[in-house]
Amino acid sequence: MSASTFPDGFLWGGALAANQSEGAYLEGGKGLTTVDMIPHGPNRLPVKLGLEKRVALRNDEFYPSHQAIDFYHRYKEDIALMAEMGFTVFRTSIAWSRLYPNGDDAAPNPAGIAFYRDVFNECRKYGIEPLVTLCHFDVPMHLVTEYGSWRNRKMVDFFTRYARTCFEAFDGLVKYWLTFNEINILLHSPFSGAGLVFEAGENQDQVKYQAAHHELIASALATRIAHEVNPVNQVGCMLAGGNFYPWSCKPEDVWAALEKDRENLFFIDVQARGAYPSYSARVFREKGVHIDMLDGDAEILKNTVDFVSFSYYASRCASADMNEHNSSAANIVKSLTNPHIQRSEWGWGIDPLGLRITMNMMYDRYQKPLFLVENGLGARDDINVDGKIEDDYRISYLREHIRAMADAIADGVPVMGYTTWGCIDLVAASTGEMSKRYGFVYVDRDDHGNGTLARRKKKSFGWYRKVIASNGRDLD
Repeated sequence: MSASTFPDGFLWGGALAANQSEGAYLEGGKGLTTVDMIPHGPNRLPVKLGLEKRVALRNDEFYPSHQAIDFYHRYKEDIALMAEMGFTVFRTSIAWSRLYPNGDDAAPNPAGIAFYRDVFNECRKYGIEPLVTLCHFDVPMHLVTEYGSWRNRKMVDFFTRYARTCFEAFDGLVKYWLTFNEINILLHSPFSGAGLVFEAGENQDQVKYQAAHHELIASALATRIAHEVNPVNQVGCMLAGGNFYPWSCKPEDVWAALEKDRENLFFIDVQARGAYPSYSARVFREKGVHIDMLDGDAEILKNTVDFVSFSYYASRCASADMNEHNSSAANIVKSLTNPHIQRSEWGWGIDPLGLRITMNMMYDRYQKPLFLVENGLGARDDINVDGKIEDDYRISYLREHIRAMADAIADGVPVMGYTTWGCIDLVAASTGEMSKRYGFVYVDRDDHGNGTLARRKKKSFGWYRKVIASNGRDLD
């Protein structure tokens, strides 16, 4: 089996997110977002989990998103580098607060619209299709402090107004859309995932699943609006993917893995199938959750997505006892360490076959085209004495995952495209580090915000250019 099975027109490229790349956190009329409140360092995790309220910035902390890699000012240079690699697709996101600084503004910010039109026109100049996420972990802070973010039904109207603005303002420039990035992450990282902050003593599951219901309604309405604005538009959902393997063949471990997979796929089941799954009633009953649904919600949810997009970095392991031996304290989605595969420096299992397994499972389940929109290896990169970055470890990781994706295509799975994560080094969402690098392009910046921000091609840059030029046939 070779990687020659990629169809003509397969979309090759890379991905960034506004909150991890743009910087310029208050320029051009932009308002504060949730990610702007998340510091680097020991307080990062409590804030991400919604356990520590943050309504104001502190002078004694460093906030990586505030400058990030300065894509806001350097997008022409960066898109030119993407074009040099031969990208036919570039996944990015729109910062909600660039268009609506407070989130509930009566009218959009013209400067924000102008910025993204410039970015998308720059992509079009090189024949690159933008793939745009509407909400990638960046809720306007005003919506958090004023309304409680997605726990409040009013968010549906604010989001759909924003979505319609995007579909109309960028009509003809963007036709591939994602509604919410890794929607399932709100269960594991509620503040970064959905702007949720908890009060003492409240049922956190109730808050999370009710907030998710509001997002699901908003996603379905946005999908309908996108099709109304232009029938050419294709809208996808987005999952933090990766199957759970049973730790052993003990039936209790097999059941634990099945339950973890269901938890992972819960919201995608709704977005792709148009209704809550049959197992949801038991989940809600056991967690003490009651979803407040309005008349008409069931009908709204029938506006299903056109395709299913997902991230894949690693598979996971589950047992009936998940309290010990988690793969890494830095990992939001907990997993037992799989002794049969290698791990990255950050404890993520390296499992290309797991990608094929995940893709087959998802297509069997949803019968919709798939789009792998995040895949990559976070690693430390060193510049050698010749000024080069020999990232063969990254090439090896990507090569084997591309082969696994080709195998899935040969299995009969329709795949629209592939965008590697962090095609240019960016701020890591999990840890806020720059030293956890993913890109084909090195950015001169460290974990504390020092550096020139100069771009430098890595060895993988030329390798990926060759992969794209051969439509996946040349992986050496």
